[in-house]
Amino acid sequence: MRALSIRQPYAEEIMRGLKVIEYRNGPTKIIGERFYIYAAKGVPTDAQLKGFSKLCPNRDWLKEFAFPTGVIVGTAVITQISPPVGGMPYWHWHLGGVKRLKRPRKPKKHPQPSWFNPY
Repeated sequence: MRALSIRQPYAEEIMRGLKVIEYRNGPTKIIGERFYIYAAKGVPTDAQLKGFSKLCPNRDWLKEFAFPTGVIVGTAVITQISPPVGGMPYWHWHLGGVKRLKRPRKPKKHPQPSWFNPY
């Protein structure tokens, strides 16, 4: 099964059902396949958080919560994709079937910027 790298707090928002659309630069062909959600080690900048994160409006909030990073936190399925609209350059990947792992798992293989095979 493949894994998708997603920065915190967005990986946590997906796990909680607060974020049901992942915005990406292009479409994907794995619609309907279950995939792992890898909580990336990197964190977004204040500008990237502002107006987008429901849990952490800025980096100070991000530090308070200590979300797991560098581990696989759950699985999900891309139910459909939508092309860019309204001048935004991002494709909308609609997520469903989200399941949190009982314990986060460290991948055996090195994570890539987006898709990678963790085991």
